Amino acid sequence: MKALMSLGALIGVAGLLLLGGMTFDIVPSTTIRLVEGYMPMQLLFEVSCYVMGFAGLSYILNAMGMGIPRFWQGIGFWVFFLLYLKYRVYPPIPFSVRAMYGTVGLVAVFMWISANEDDWKKFKQPIMNVLDAQTGVNKLLRYAYLVLLPILIGGFSFNAMMPKSEEPIELRTVHPAPPASTKVHGKTYTLQTSQNPYRVNPEGKYDQEYSNSNIVEQGMGRLMKPNANPWDENSQGYLKYVREGGEIFFQNCHFCHGDNLNGRGLHAFAFNPIPANFTDPGTIAQLQETFIFWRVAKGGIGLPNEGFPWASVMPPWEQHLTVDEIWKVILFEYWHTGYYPRTWD
Repeated sequence: MKALMSLGALIGVAGLLLLGGMTFDIVPSTTIRLVEGYMPMQLLFEVSCYVMGFAGLSYILNAMGMGIPRFWQGIGFWVFFLLYLKYRVYPPIPFSVRAMYGTVGLVAVFMWISANEDDWKKFKQPIMNVLDAQTGVNKLLRYAYLVLLPILIGGFSFNAMMPKSEEPIELRTVHPAPPASTKVHGKTYTLQTSQNPYRVNPEGKYDQEYSNSNIVEQGMGRLMKPNANPWDENSQGYLKYVREGGEIFFQNCHFCHGDNLNGRGLHAFAFNPIPANFTDPGTIAQLQETFIFWRVAKGGIGLPNEGFPWASVMPPWEQHLTVDEIWKVILFEYWHTGYYPRTWD
């Protein structure tokens, strides 16, 4: 048991040193590479190792008579977790996502420190000491908190709400230039020459004009032409693929992009920026299908630097969908919004 705890303590110390190096930019965040496609599992594994490490470190310090109070253990691990999300995860994730994960981490810490009555009593004791103010030091701390906390909260709120007029550090663009090619599921796609393989005519050949003709009018794609109903189970070819894309969309995408593709999904306002509004003529109507393919496959973290002001939390869907499924979803998005994809001509 002691050997296991000692090993855990070593992991904990190594983790603290590593994160400290990343926080102060001594150690690059990419020192330990996050493996594409396995990033969530890798992060969970790392956090589990750190939990084991801190448990071992706490055990060793207790054995040496230098135990850390339970209050500071809980606060310390939560702060460590927030720093881990900010400085370890690369490419960086938006603040709104870190805030959600941080809240989940806070709940986990709270469950840990309140697992039994004794632990809960140890955790809240420093708080109760300050509130009771039975000593001069605690009385001083209480007055300090009463003054400092409103100032800190007010300052943070003011800074967050205050309009910023600084020039951007680098050139910003809503639709950054795509790469010449992108690699998805091991296959390289040249964006300027690739085509949506499901935009076909009744003969099964690529035909953008034919598929465009099945959209009634711009912005009203949901009003279907007679005999052009994708939701008809007997529909074939292009319309069948639109329906399949719609089914994939409503299984995966509508939670953020909304039932009407207007960026007002159930989870939309938990994010900053909120998800794209595909009914806005400034979004997919201005883009080629291959651009959408690249963005959906690589997600928000795949954006180049000039697009980062609009960095979204959209995951790299190539980790969850096949290439065919991505193309079908794109087909549905254009059909539903009634926009025609731009071409390179």
